[in-house]
Amino acid sequence: MTLSAFDATDGLTIRPMRPDEIALTLDWAAAEGWNPGLSDAACFAAVDPQGFLVAELKGEPVATVSCVNYDDRFAFLGFYIVRPDMRGHGYGLRLWQAAMAHAGSRVVGLDGVVAQQDNYRKSGFSYAYANIRFGGRPAVLRASAGADLGALADVPISLIEASDATVFPAARRAFLQTWIGTPQHVGRALRRDGELVAWGVIRPCRTGYKIGPLVADRRADAEVIVAALCGAIGDGEIFLDVPAINPEAVALAEGLGLKPLFETARMYTGPIPPLRLERVFGVTSFELG
Repeated sequence: MTLSAFDATDGLTIRPMRPDEIALTLDWAAAEGWNPGLSDAACFAAVDPQGFLVAELKGEPVATVSCVNYDDRFAFLGFYIVRPDMRGHGYGLRLWQAAMAHAGSRVVGLDGVVAQQDNYRKSGFSYAYANIRFGGRPAVLRASAGADLGALADVPISLIEASDATVFPAARRAFLQTWIGTPQHVGRALRRDGELVAWGVIRPCRTGYKIGPLVADRRADAEVIVAALCGAIGDGEIFLDVPAINPEAVALAEGLGLKPLFETARMYTGPIPPLRLERVFGVTSFELG
């Protein structure tokens, strides 16, 4: 991507971030209350190294955004943050335009704050459904006796990819391998008759832990994974982002004793492949989909 068109005489320049700079994006996200994972920067950079952009005014960062290209058809936008003291000057809009240019002709998805839906519509996004963040200290769950439960890292990546393809609009092997293999991330998988019926990952965040993705054929299977993941990290606060369109996922979060904290609007700029959202009990990330 050529960003020279977005350079301006007022001193604003827009460029891809270096991998070591993505931590700034996470710090700003934390300041906004988004509670990123401790290893998110390295995992996110593995997907599209050119997809994290920073707007600088005379060398100082004033805004960030990510628009990660998963393949030649789909991208996901996140981390759209303008430094509070620099808002209202149009810097964010110019950075947004650069991010969308990076996506090119791809369909772009995002999880935006509900209050900004109208602005996203003006940029060509259409509402798909709401995601709800639940959080709190979970009720105790016990894994089903005799369950074929094991480490997610021991499952062939082809099986995980096949399951993920039913719930995500693009293939993302590189991301999945990095996400599952990152130290401090814990993954668990449930198999039945050789089939992968449920799997999930939990990771430490600035506050507590987040579970995501959490994919299962049915709620009971998802509960087995949640019990195993929570057991692996011990006592602690957890957060789970669930599609409001999946009542069983909402019931699972409520059954854990978690409380709704806020909603986002999942939106897309165009059609995506049919997804089995009834299998999504936990969204991977509001930043990368």
